Amino acid sequence: MSDATATDATTARPTDEGLLERFFHISRRGSTLGREVRGGVATFFTMAYIVVLNPLILGFVQDADGQYLGGGDAPNLAAIAAATALVAGVLTIAMGLFANYPLALATGLGLNAFVAFAIATKMTWADAMGLVVIEGLVILVLVLTGFREAVFHAVPAPLKTAISVGIGLFIALIGLVDAGFVRRTGAGPVPVELGIGGQLAGWPTLVFALGLVLIIALWVRKVKGAIIISILAMTAVAFVVEAVAKVGPTVTGVDAEGNNIVNPRGWNLSVPEWPSQLDPISFGTLGEFNLLGSFSRVGVVAALLLVFTLLLADFFDTMGTMTAIGAEAGLLDEEGNPPNTRRILVVDSVAAAAGGAAGVSSNTSYIESASGVGEGARTGLASVVTGLLFLVSIAVTPLVHVIPNEAAVPALVLVGFLMMQQVKAIAWDDLEIAIPAFLTIILMPFTYSISVGIGAGFIAYVVIKLVKGKAREVHPMMAVVAALFVLYFFIAPLTELVS
Repeated sequence: MSDATATDATTARPTDEGLLERFFHISRRGSTLGREVRGGVATFFTMAYIVVLNPLILGFVQDADGQYLGGGDAPNLAAIAAATALVAGVLTIAMGLFANYPLALATGLGLNAFVAFAIATKMTWADAMGLVVIEGLVILVLVLTGFREAVFHAVPAPLKTAISVGIGLFIALIGLVDAGFVRRTGAGPVPVELGIGGQLAGWPTLVFALGLVLIIALWVRKVKGAIIISILAMTAVAFVVEAVAKVGPTVTGVDAEGNNIVNPRGWNLSVPEWPSQLDPISFGTLGEFNLLGSFSRVGVVAALLLVFTLLLADFFDTMGTMTAIGAEAGLLDEEGNPPNTRRILVVDSVAAAAGGAAGVSSNTSYIESASGVGEGARTGLASVVTGLLFLVSIAVTPLVHVIPNEAAVPALVLVGFLMMQQVKAIAWDDLEIAIPAFLTIILMPFTYSISVGIGAGFIAYVVIKLVKGKAREVHPMMAVVAALFVLYFFIAPLTELVS
């Protein structure tokens, strides 16, 4: 790993090197075995929440055929959690061994929401995960050929930022709706309202509100593992509430006409009660992908646009994350590049495809790795520790379905806030970029579609440049994608016109 030496610390190399020192260059990078282990543990507890949240985002969405991921006619949260932990563990270990970098990977928040709400509802889960595999393979080719720079420069930086901000708002809205904090009114000119009739009602909503207060308090106090601590603490509170108040689920049964009997003040998705028996560990989502099924299901143009949208959301985040972690650890070279850049990107690309192949959505690098760097991690040994802890966590995945949505989704609101912070990087006084960025951000939550926001932003950007006589400033790839999005939006009326 010769390109790592330029950024290694000046700490003297020990005369009697052990295996770990020879492989990871721990002392050369100014670290110690203890710091690497502590850093790996800190990173795990900072991002372990994904093992709980990923099943909640993916597990309750039915695909176009009315099927649940890994569960057929019923949600299978335990299988999604187990596969989530497995892929995160294996790929994080690979990052440590292959790239020697303190960076952990897991299913990407935002990416999983896009797969669930914008892709799976149009096709089968297997088809949707096939697109994720394709996206990962495309990124891998871009990395290996050095073509990633062309993709990176095609989209203006402010629009990349707007995509991330819009996804953050979308994730926060999902959390608020799933908790019953924001609800559809069902009638009248106002589409949504606070709670029931403009009032917060029901114990589950109170659990969510308390969880939101707790997670914010822990976060501003810089408590390590704030998200997972909040989820576990509010799950315990929810168990007590259910034991005392007997709240029950939102849907309590079916009447004679086949309509759901609804308890609007009940738990939205999972009731916090101990099961009579625990199901065995299951990996039912592994291999649930159909590589090319989406093309026959939604058409070539729509499928390619979905792949491109996944690529945008995944590829640019990785570039920013690995650079930020390297800067925090003091590992960047004179040009601002981390050591083993190509190896890092290769592992991340493989992780994207592996997440799809395992049926748990694209895996990507996590900025939460900064918590491990803060504990002193400087090498891939920390990633190996984090990965091993993810593998150990598989043992408790059968319990994930007892965690109520209301205890977990405050984390989505916090993540939305963190992604929203990037909005300051957009020049709002420059109308040529501000209007496309604005449309990108607001249309994601307002239409409940990430692809709609991206498409509207891209089209607006190209149109504004053309109107102002600045067509040469539009990258050819950007112009092609904008044209494809126009076709994507108007495919239905065009089909009716020619039929």
